[in-house]
Amino acid sequence: MSATGTTATGTATGIRLHAPAPGWSVTADVVIVGSGVAGLTAALRCQAAGLRTVVVTKARLDDGSTRWAQGGVAAALGEGDTPEQHLDDTLVAGAGLCDEEAVRTLVTEGPDAVRRLIETGAHFDESVDGALALTREGGHHRRRIAHAGGDATGAEISRALVEAVRARGIRTVENALVLDLLTDADGRTAGVSLHVMGEGQHDGVGAALAPAVVLATGGMGQVFSATTNPHVSTGDGVALALRAGAEVSDLEFVQFHPTVLFLGTDAEGQQPLVSEAVRGEGAHLVDADGVRFMLGQHELAELAPRDIVAKGITRRMQELGAEHMYLDARHFGAEMWETRFPTILAACRAHGIDPVTEPIPVAPAAHYASGGVRTDLQGRTTVPGLYACGEVACTGVHGANRLASNSLLEGLVYAERIADDIAASHRENGLHARVPAPVPHPETPTHALMPPEARFAVQRVMTRGAGVLRSADSLAEAAAGLGRIHAEAAGALAENGKTSEPGVDTWEATNLLCVARVLVAAARRREETRGCHWREDHADRDDAAWRRHIVVRLNPDRTLAVHTTPTAEFPPTRPECRTNQQEQ
Repeated sequence: MSATGTTATGTATGIRLHAPAPGWSVTADVVIVGSGVAGLTAALRCQAAGLRTVVVTKARLDDGSTRWAQGGVAAALGEGDTPEQHLDDTLVAGAGLCDEEAVRTLVTEGPDAVRRLIETGAHFDESVDGALALTREGGHHRRRIAHAGGDATGAEISRALVEAVRARGIRTVENALVLDLLTDADGRTAGVSLHVMGEGQHDGVGAALAPAVVLATGGMGQVFSATTNPHVSTGDGVALALRAGAEVSDLEFVQFHPTVLFLGTDAEGQQPLVSEAVRGEGAHLVDADGVRFMLGQHELAELAPRDIVAKGITRRMQELGAEHMYLDARHFGAEMWETRFPTILAACRAHGIDPVTEPIPVAPAAHYASGGVRTDLQGRTTVPGLYACGEVACTGVHGANRLASNSLLEGLVYAERIADDIAASHRENGLHARVPAPVPHPETPTHALMPPEARFAVQRVMTRGAGVLRSADSLAEAAAGLGRIHAEAAGALAENGKTSEPGVDTWEATNLLCVARVLVAAARRREETRGCHWREDHADRDDAAWRRHIVVRLNPDRTLAVHTTPTAEFPPTRPECRTNQQEQ
């Protein structure tokens, strides 16, 4: 395995989730955590390379974020389109913080990756001449979004990949919440500990042992009260990586989708998404008086990059004292709604809104984490043997704001690169014979678990202080609020040695608090407005001071080590390639 981090003494925090000792184990060449497009693509590629592969997923195989994706997958597949044009649109959306090499990798390898997905069994919508039907979304100057089932692209991709995984007999462990990375005495990856919920071959806490672990755990949208993310998106992968000593980057750049079905100011949890493709097909954003307020704000109006549209909606809401705006697509007619956007139509009607005859009330909600666990072009993190891809990773592709429909493509391209790197390492080093020997976890709690109700406390704090609009004051209040949540639990542990009982609710709440603290720390550090990070007190983009990345590690005492890179270039993940970095 290629060296991708320092030794145990250099990266390990010693922090683990309090949990029973593993009562069972499975052994493999690679363990993949997550069953979205990134995880299942990596699994299929690893298995095809002859690697013993185990997929661990938090719910059922098809219950991840991928199946909720509506719009589609972006790639230069249409006549007259080129990877260079796709690259240009991605760099513009990323607001100066994309890694150009990472983006070039994405857009050049992307079209073939989509074709391989089709060969795997995914069926995309076609035009009357049999070519792929391509639509357009925000930030794209060409129609390059391939879609399936009208607005059910994620569900179709998930179906095809799940069927392929099952047909090829890849071992899976479903309903399993990953807990912590296991490492050997040298600090190298040795697998993961996990807790299986419900019936199956295994139950309770166990271990999946392997010299390579791929995190494909998706996002952390549940850190906010309202999100498009499913209930399982609690930042488990980012929190695991932080406890393992990995670096995370750009976590302040949380994309708020501009058009989420507004269900009321008190609505919490997963909210229905109204895909950007609806605007791509000609829907208009209007206020209560029918005024198209995005005209004149950007050359692409409603199809501007998502951060600009989200800000435009929020500004108009503030100006009018309104709780939401409207998306008007009545001119589509019933037939177009029923054939092109059946999923959205059904969701709206389920909540008493008929978009065929009335505008849809919409407001921004947390949607996608552009930052995450820092990786190189092979998906390697700063911890040896630990990889990350998909929304949990920060490859440098998205910069300060993800271009619409690049997420599924990133999952495809970088999952394939990870699998190829792991396979090459096994060929070079003969790691089939290596059985990892993980260092035992502590038997008594050394760090407090948050009580279940902390989940909702974290969400309220984050929504108030670190949502679409941020300021020094709001972020300071958020940091203080998160500090109080942590101090209360830590105080009980220090006073009487007790912590909340280990369980899914307490582990998820602890993970949410962990990623929330990092997000707020990075957002406080970045004193400018860039991409989807909007500081009211620093309204302008400042390239001279802030065209650079904010990198965070977790210290053994649970404090955060935050530093800013000297330039917009990502530091190498491998220690032998690192340049001197000064912590600020």
